[in-house]
Amino acid sequence: NVSGKLVQEAVDTLLDNGIRGQPMRDGHNKVYKSFSDVIEGKEGRFRETLLGKRVDYSGRSVIVVGPSLSLHQCGLPREIAIELFQTFVIRGLIRQHLASNIGLAKSKIREKNPLYGKYFKKLCRGIL
Repeated sequence: NVSGKLVQEAVDTLLDNGIRGQPMRDGHNKVYKSFSDVIEGKEGRFRETLLGKRVDYSGRSVIVVGPSLSLHQCGLPREIAIELFQTFVIRGLIRQHLASNIGLAKSKIREKNPLYGKYFKKLCRGIL
């Protein structure tokens, strides 16, 4: 019976340390991490590695009504659109001989020159 209680206590500690009052500690007075400690919380497995992944093409903005848009259209702020489609714009600028390399193309995009704005609109129409 005593050995059964010890096994139950070990299993409880493994699943959720501290469920029976004081958490179990090692020889250096450090609290053992249980499975629930590893999984839950801000530093847990789910939030840390599974849910918190960054994605390549995403943006955040406020959704507002666009009077010039149809029901099946979606407007995108210019800064977000340029960031999302930057690789396409860079490739297009190089192909059109408007920039000789990636660095120069990026600097031309940052200049916000109206010529490149028109090219960007034309390019986006072809992509979307």
